[in-house]
Amino acid sequence: MATSTSAKILYRPWGIIASMLGGLVAGQIVQLIWKKAVPGEEDHPPKPLESDYGLGQVVAAALVQGAIFAAVRALIDRGGARLFERATGEWPGD
Repeated sequence: MATSTSAKILYRPWGIIASMLGGLVAGQIVQLIWKKAVPGEEDHPPKPLESDYGLGQVVAAALVQGAIFAAVRALIDRGGARLFERATGEWPGD
């Protein structure tokens, strides 16, 4: 089924807002997982330019963050598209 241009335009603001909220949620999830995985004083994953951490820790943190952000974004995008489809009868993607 082809998506109309108007459905794509109407969905865009929702997609932007949902992505921003998803980023906040994903950031909180990353912090919670990092606290449990690496107990200690630091409550956030290391950034690439923090010299207190080794390359292995920085890369592991980046992998965890990337995976969580991608999964949260996929869940939010898919859920938002389904809600939009229920409300309008049109799928906003494709």
